[in-house]
Amino acid sequence: MKISQMQQLLDAKVLCCEENLDRHVYSACGCDLMSDVLAYVKDQAVLLTGLVNPQVIRTAVMMDMVCIVFVRSKEPSPEMLELAKDSGIVVMQCDKRLYEACGLLYSNGLAGNRIKA
Repeated sequence: MKISQMQQLLDAKVLCCEENLDRHVYSACGCDLMSDVLAYVKDQAVLLTGLVNPQVIRTAVMMDMVCIVFVRSKEPSPEMLELAKDSGIVVMQCDKRLYEACGLLYSNGLAGNRIKA
C-alpha cells in the first residue's frame, strides 16, 4: 500500500515529508509503548500511536520506519517534525482512535506482524 493510500483511508493530514507519499509500505503496528515497539516490532514500516514525544521519532528511526501516524488528533511539536524531516519519515495526523485507524488499514490490506513466542 502506498502512504498516499493510507492518508486517504485515514483522512489524515500530512505534517512532514509529503514528497515521500508514493513510498510503498507492507506492514504497520499500533502502539503507545515505545519499549514494546523496540522489543516486539520487526519489519514494520508504519507506526500508529497516540503518544506525542520525541522518543516516538527516535524509535521510528531506530526501527527503520518510514511513516508515523498520530491518532486522536495528537499534534507533534515542531522539534519532533524537524527530527522526522531529517530522517525522511512521513508524519501524519488523523482524528481516529488507534483501534479504528489500525482496523481501517488492516481491513484494506496492510498487514501486521505476528509475535513469535
